[in-house]
Amino acid sequence: MSGYSMNSAEFDKSLDLTKLKPYGDTMNDGKVQVSFTLPIKNDEKATEAAKILAGKMGLKDPVVALSRTLDKEFTFFVAYGSLIHDVNYNDIKVTTVEVDTLSMQEVDKLIEEEVLEKTVVVIGASTGTDAHTVGIDAIMNMKGYAGHYGLERYKNIEAYNIGSQVPNIEFVRKAVELKADVLLVSQTVTQKDVHIKNLTDLVEMVEAEGIRDKVLLICGGPRISHQLAKELGYDAGFGFGKFADDVATFMVKEIIKRREINGGE
Repeated sequence: MSGYSMNSAEFDKSLDLTKLKPYGDTMNDGKVQVSFTLPIKNDEKATEAAKILAGKMGLKDPVVALSRTLDKEFTFFVAYGSLIHDVNYNDIKVTTVEVDTLSMQEVDKLIEEEVLEKTVVVIGASTGTDAHTVGIDAIMNMKGYAGHYGLERYKNIEAYNIGSQVPNIEFVRKAVELKADVLLVSQTVTQKDVHIKNLTDLVEMVEAEGIRDKVLLICGGPRISHQLAKELGYDAGFGFGKFADDVATFMVKEIIKRREINGGE
């Protein structure tokens, strides 16, 4: 049978972390798929516009694999191509929460042994205009999420989930009333960076109330990173893929560390 056959030797198999590119079919081919919506009707001209834009994004030989009409003047596109850009993986520095996650039982034991005189009081909410509770419920509610029990199930943690769309001022007042050790804030709605303003406002209110050095301030959500949280004045940030045991381990160990620094107070 005649015809052209690809020899595996023709493909670059080397991995250079200083010039890291996406992997599609073979090493370093840079194959990626991107999707976006354009406010134009779905026709041949729209497809060409999408192809040109994909090229300007850095895709070599882009192909528009899908164009779907969303409305009369809106079209959704999926484009495919080889990314011309790369990154130096070795130069990347990321700020993360560095803690070895403990089980629920281990956290409870740690509280009994090290915190001693009290349970840890935690208050959580989706604050501001955010009406989404999936994130805060996954961390707080007894049933938890994906097999990770929430803070309400911990024996030595008093967890208060006060829901969604909680004004920051009410959240802070509740924290003072309950003498909370930890404040957990969930932010899901992030359009136009509304979460940044809301999180910043909360830090300012906590400082104005004079309790910033008495509490741990933690935020979480799909677009929250530890680095962003620290930049905004929080003690930690937890994003996608983190569970109640990750949060519980960090906050209890941090409380213990602060007690040691302050001579046990």
